[in-house]
Amino acid sequence: MSESSLPEFSLSGKVALVTGAGRGLGQGIALSLARAGADVAVADLDPAGAEETAAQVRALGRRSLALAVDVARQDSVQAMVAKIVEGFGHLDVAVNNAGVIGIHKVGELTVEEWDRVLNVNARGVFLCCQAELEPMRAQRWGRIVNVASIAGKVGFPDLSHYCASKFAVVGFSNALAKEVAREGITVNALCPGIVGTGMWRGEQGLASRWRQAGESEAQSWERHQASLLPQGEAQTAEDMGQLAVYLACAPHVTGQAIAVDGGFSL
Repeated sequence: MSESSLPEFSLSGKVALVTGAGRGLGQGIALSLARAGADVAVADLDPAGAEETAAQVRALGRRSLALAVDVARQDSVQAMVAKIVEGFGHLDVAVNNAGVIGIHKVGELTVEEWDRVLNVNARGVFLCCQAELEPMRAQRWGRIVNVASIAGKVGFPDLSHYCASKFAVVGFSNALAKEVAREGITVNALCPGIVGTGMWRGEQGLASRWRQAGESEAQSWERHQASLLPQGEAQTAEDMGQLAVYLACAPHVTGQAIAVDGGFSL
């Protein structure tokens, strides 16, 4: 392969959207896209969080738009995309990252809790992709990255509904990639591994839930890194941002579910 045929990791002139970007993984991905040259629309259920990330994007010298969105509502998602096209003129890259977590054994799960997680994690990705495809199809160019999880590749106890939602994202992304493959649009799933955000850390996180007798939350966190990850250390939001930038630039990578998990999954 000649040097000229390799993808350039520059998003200069591109407009990107990241949902769930008010903090954590979404914020890290938004800033990575901005560093690569993209202007970034930052969407989150929390308007203050969206504005905080948007301010950091602007500090990097890129344009940004902070938007409040509920990804489980079709009208909210459609309004979000319309505002981006109105404000920037086009939409090139979409990272559908917004998600929620719940930790329950199947016997404890209520229908309401099942619906809450599936509505945001799976329905939300569908609604976002449906709205994002319209401007991308019009320009015959687009990159969609749906954030799934290693829990979309491997099941975990106490996370059946979360796993179901993330397996759905992986399957949906593969199917959609094939549907739009001749239209200049790629669709991939990004599968984060163990990252020290709210899913794992804090009193409500998995490290606390899965503590052994006499073990602190911090000790549980260290043990899970050492026991689950071949590399022995957790991943970061910046790791996810690096892959998002690559997928936003790569013209022939589509329909994939790529894990950034230190070697945990296939």
